[in-house]
Amino acid sequence: MAYIEYHPHPALAPYIDAYWKVTGDNMPLAAQTILPDGCVDIIMNLGEDELPDADGFFMKNERSYLVGTMSRAIETTVTPGSLLIGVRFRPAGFAAFYQYDSMHEFTDRTAEFDPTLAPDLRARKTEPKPYLDQFFLRRLRNENRPLTQVIGEIESKNGLIDVTTLAQNSCMSIRQLQRTFKQHIGLSPKEFLNIIRFRYAVELIKTGEKQSLLDIALEAGYYDHAHLTNEIRRYAGIAPSLI
Repeated sequence: MAYIEYHPHPALAPYIDAYWKVTGDNMPLAAQTILPDGCVDIIMNLGEDELPDADGFFMKNERSYLVGTMSRAIETTVTPGSLLIGVRFRPAGFAAFYQYDSMHEFTDRTAEFDPTLAPDLRARKTEPKPYLDQFFLRRLRNENRPLTQVIGEIESKNGLIDVTTLAQNSCMSIRQLQRTFKQHIGLSPKEFLNIIRFRYAVELIKTGEKQSLLDIALEAGYYDHAHLTNEIRRYAGIAPSLI
């Protein structure tokens, strides 16, 4: 399996985290764990039909799919004939290009995406970035920037901020903030905060900046190492030692 990421055009960077490509490269089946990150993806399958996932859903050749925000890890299998090209939107960034009543209906779900709204990459498999930049620059609506300031504050604090403070800083009531998060991200503010904090803890584990699990737990705002262990099992489905 080969995985490549491409940075989007600078004007798209506030809304799109990355373009990415996965190829099977005629290698044996490869399992991959994808951790929740608060993002929404559009995935275009330009290779063979994919094997069904744990929920029995599979992606067919030359179709596009919307993958909603995940609240838990998922397992995927990359086949030898795989060729997937994806667009990973930053949290709430999807709304800068597409208008949906609520992203909450897609949370932890994959659904076929309207082909008239999706990029057509069939003739651009090898170098997708230039076309994707042009496609999304044409669709960009600069006035539609929900939660930009709130998301920035959460990320700058690695999720270590409470919902009441977020609502006050954004001049919204807690109920308004909850509605806006569910509409544009698909999660409640508290769920999103927990995922960002979890991602920060995983980063600390992987980089080895802290010497013990207790140090990592306290740095990431958990009560103790048992609390951190439980959260990692909740979001990743594995023990911290396997991260």
